[in-house]
Order: sequence, then C-alpha cells, then structure tokens
Amino acid sequence: MNFRQVNLDFHTSEKIDGIGAEFNKEEFQSALKAGHINSVTLFAKCHHGWAYFPAEENEMHPHLSFDLLGEEIKAAKEIGVKTPVYISAGLDEKEARRHPEWLVRNRDESTMWAKTFDEAGYHKFCMASPYLDVLVRQIEEVCKKYDADGIFLDIVGVQPCYCQNCIRERMEMGLDPYDGDDVMKHAELVYKRYAKAARRAVDRYKPGLDIFHNGGHIRQGRRDLAFYNSHIEIESLPTGGWGYDHFPVSARYCQGLGLEYLGMTGKFHSTWGEFGGFKHPNALRFEVSLAAANGAKCSVGDQLHPSGKPDNVTYELIGRAYAELEEKEPWLDNVTPVSDIAVVSPEAYTGAMSTGQTSQVDAAGAGAGRIMLEGKYLFDVVDFESELDKYKLVILPDVVRADSGFEKKLSRFCENGGKVLASGVSALKEGGNEFCLDLGAKWEGENEYRPDYFRPSERMDGMGDTGYVMYGHGQRISLAGTEIGKRENPYFNRTWEHFCSHRHTPDSGEYGGPGMTEGRDGIYIAWDIFSDYAENGCIWYKQIVMYAVDRLLGDNKTLVTDLPAQGVTTLMKQPDRYVCHMLYASPVKRGRGIEVIEDILPVYDTRLSLKLGKNISRVYLAPQLEDIPFTERDGRIEITVDKIDCHQMIVLE
Repeated sequence: MNFRQVNLDFHTSEKIDGIGAEFNKEEFQSALKAGHINSVTLFAKCHHGWAYFPAEENEMHPHLSFDLLGEEIKAAKEIGVKTPVYISAGLDEKEARRHPEWLVRNRDESTMWAKTFDEAGYHKFCMASPYLDVLVRQIEEVCKKYDADGIFLDIVGVQPCYCQNCIRERMEMGLDPYDGDDVMKHAELVYKRYAKAARRAVDRYKPGLDIFHNGGHIRQGRRDLAFYNSHIEIESLPTGGWGYDHFPVSARYCQGLGLEYLGMTGKFHSTWGEFGGFKHPNALRFEVSLAAANGAKCSVGDQLHPSGKPDNVTYELIGRAYAELEEKEPWLDNVTPVSDIAVVSPEAYTGAMSTGQTSQVDAAGAGAGRIMLEGKYLFDVVDFESELDKYKLVILPDVVRADSGFEKKLSRFCENGGKVLASGVSALKEGGNEFCLDLGAKWEGENEYRPDYFRPSERMDGMGDTGYVMYGHGQRISLAGTEIGKRENPYFNRTWEHFCSHRHTPDSGEYGGPGMTEGRDGIYIAWDIFSDYAENGCIWYKQIVMYAVDRLLGDNKTLVTDLPAQGVTTLMKQPDRYVCHMLYASPVKRGRGIEVIEDILPVYDTRLSLKLGKNISRVYLAPQLEDIPFTERDGRIEITVDKIDCHQMIVLE
C-alpha cells in the first residue's frame, strides 16, 4: 500500500454540461507530481449513478464524450502512480428514481439518505433487492476492462431495512419482519452476502485484487466485517464531523487486526463535496503526520471539477504535506506499536453501530482515548479476541462487563502480574452484581444522587482536599480493600421542589461510601468517568484517571514526557530501531463547531524518557539525520528535544 494517496471524488450531476471537456493528460500528471502523490483513486461510477467510461452494464454520463477513467489511468500509470478504482455501491440516484422499490426503507417507509424525493440528496439502496445483481455486473465490467490497482466500494455496511424485499425475505426465513433483533440478524446476512458477491465479482477477472468496503467507520469488535477487506481505510475527516479524536482511537484498534491501514482525511475546510473549500496547510500537515505516527498510510480526499481540470491550489496544498511525508517514509514502514495499556473498546462490548455518515466511537471509548492521548500514554484499543499478555494495564471504560470467557482472560492477566482499571459497571460479571476481580470494592447498587462529589483520600496531582463535582452516573459500593477517594452526597437531588442555585445542589459533606478503591487486581472508579470526560471535559476527571493509571503502572511506564496536553506521542518499533513520534497542534472551534488547525506553534525543550530494555547506541532526529545527546539512568534513556515543529521523529538505534 502506498503512503501518499488521493481519493479523487467525481460526483457529477447530469444537469451539468461539458463533463471532462478540459481534461488534459499533462495537466493531470503535473497535478499528481505537484502533490507528491503515488496513488490516486479514480471514479468508475459516482453517487449520481453515472459511469465515466463507455459502459455496457451502466450508462456513461450523458455529457461525457470519451473514456475519462481510461485516460486518467493511462496518465497516472505513465508516471508510476497507482490507480485504485471507486464505485459508488450504496448510492445510485439515476436508478433510485427508476426503481424506488429497491431502496432502503425506514420503518415509517421513508428513505435514506434523503427521506423523500422532494429534497436534494441521494437515496440509499438495499442489497437485498435486485440492485445487488446490477452492482455486481458493474464491478465485473470495471475489473474486466481496466488495469485497476484495487476496488473501493462506497456507502456500504450492515443496514437495517424495512423495504418489501427485506420484509418478504425475513418472513421466508421464519423471522419476525418488524422485530428489532430479527431485523439486525437479517441485516448482517444481507451485508455478508453482498461482501461475498463483490469479492467473487472482483476475482472473476482480477483474482486477489485489493478491495475495500467503506462505511465511514471501522466497527470495533467486528473482525468478521473487517476481514471482508484486503486492507483498511479509516475515513476520518476531522472537520467533517469526525473530530480530531476519532482517527487516533480507530487507528489504535486497526493496528491490532493484522491488516494494512490508512487514514483518510480531506483537503476541504468542512467535508466531502465542498468545492472551493481548503483547510489551512498546517492542518493537513498535522493530519498527515498523525496518520504516520499511528503506523498508517495516508489518503487525502479531493473532488475533481466537472470540467476534468485539476485545481492547482489543491495539489500545492497536498504537496506541502506529502513532500514532508515522503522524506519520512524510511522510518514509517514495517512498524509495530509499542504499548503499555490495552483499552477494551466499549463499542466492541456493546456492539454499537451508527448508520450515519460520520459515526464515531461512543462516549466511553472517546473519553478513554482522549485521556490516554492527553496523558501521553502508549495504548492500544482492543476487542475480546485480542491477547492481553503484552500489556501492563487493561482499562475497562464504564460499560464493559465480563462474561465467563473474558473473566477468565482477565484473571489470567492479573495472575501474571497485570493490573486493571475499571469504572462504572465495568468488571461486574455479565448478568450479575459481583466484580469479577479484586478491585477493593463490593457493588451495592446504582447511586441515587446525581450529581454528587468526589473527595480524594490521598494527594493527587493538581487536586486538593475538596469535593469535586461528578456529573455522570455513579455506582454505590462498599469497601473491600483500600479507599483512595470517597463519595460525598449533595443535600438533595435537584427537583422543582428542592433546588439550590443555578445548576446543582452543593456538597453536604455527608459520606456516601467509597468513590475510588484499590484491591489486589487493580483500581475501581465508581462513576462513568470516561463518558463524562467526553461530554464535559472536566480537568479533575482526567487527573483522577491519570493518578490511577500512574499508580498502577508505577515505574514501568515505557514513555514519560512533558509534552503539553494537546501533543500526541507514539512509539513504533522497526526491526533494528525505535521511532518515537511527537506531534503538537491545537485545534480550535470555528463557525458551528468545526475543529480547525491554523497556527502551529513550535514546542521547545521537551523532555523525553524511555524505558526500552535495550542497549541504545545512537539517538537522532529524523528525517534531519541530526544526532542528539542522550543519557542513560536507572535503565531509562533521557533525551531533551530542542524543538518540535508540528511533527518530530526521534530515532533510537
């Protein structure tokens, strides 16, 4: 898989004339060269449903007079650029108006994405309809006619549907066509049938060709779905609704699947389909570097103008980021992450799924990921098939109960010296009210007060001897180990009859039982602290979690640094060296909540301490190849990085 890719959208209405009329091979090649691009995903079929080549199994755009796809492929390959081919699978507006009976229907008979035909937008197809046969023939035709380096199928996933095709098929299977569980069972079957049909279609003419099914988010805990792909493309436009938290957490899950993966962002100020919109060059520099630091290749989304003429400003923008990436590639390939902590994915536990265009990990997973990033911890996101042996600490955020199999896995982990941090109802036995581990607590029930207060029993960094408000849902526990912090009750819950001040009732000082405990196997926090951090961002939540993590890891932390909170740190291992990535940028909110990176301020004199268990003979900056001094003390390599400008790699050989 190539490091420097572009996904070149071309969703083009039949109401526009002169499609591709200004396409010029030399200009197209010049744009790819300016962008330092070595792979470009080109369109065979768009969301409007039109083909961009003389098609037998589809219709060429009515205002296109030549084989645009073929000419683009020829031009790219002449300069050594790979050409995966894009086919819109879930959307085909041309066919939607001809065959509305093939569309996904919600329970109220409305359609997806656009709910009716009197609003602008596309309508999603059901793969249980005859449309699947149409799509399969279109895939086969592309693979037969073109030298594609892969097939990218868009807008697909496990989709609940109440169209009459699905209703009829569920009845034939003996399922209740309107029961939620049966609807999802059938949706899983329909998706797997589609994925297998697509694989067969590709293999008929291009056996083993790469294929990827894009649904906007890689579902954690669903390896069966992931492995219908030959590789993973993590669609994650920070400005398009995903935010800057989504990609690092998704990448830390994908890196454990054993598949190559890339991060897909966009050049747009906002999201897909924005003509004339550009993010600041520093934003794209950071996003490309963030992909690299997480072991991912990179893809930047663009959209070709209907004329077929590439936008030079876009490729200058992409080129600034990709020129830097090209220099760094020797230190980016063939890497494995070094991690101390396994965060068990709440999404993998709950089976959470969003059918939206910008689905994200749930609040507990997002909050855990955010604290790990801000605390500069080395972590992976894992599911229940992951092995835990290589980790020092397992975190169970808020919702992760344990069935018998996972209980045994956790017990073995703790018996071998590992520690667990749990919160909320995590670590309770599935279907029961007992903790599966010794975390110093006994569960008594849900806490009746919300919000209530946490008072540390011991000195925690950044916290004093006071009651800190805890907005989230809490659990009531009794002590079976060491109390690290206690719960204090408010005077009463806020109601129409009982209320005080503007927001919530003050701390009464009344002891409400333990709030944070420690036992033989780890630490328990009696609130949904990770979900609440994602929603409210209270600094004391992070301080509580970091205190627990640092207490459990002790002096076994592989990496310690004073890089500021908005910085990102990862550690990758190549066969003969370690590569530590340090990034710094500070997104701000603009407009209606769009996260924007504009100014990147250099960070100076950052201390870095690494415990690697290896003899280190040389430390240098990459790609500068500039040696830097280091000392070794008590088994740790101590380094000061003079300057970090967006992204700096520190190499230890």
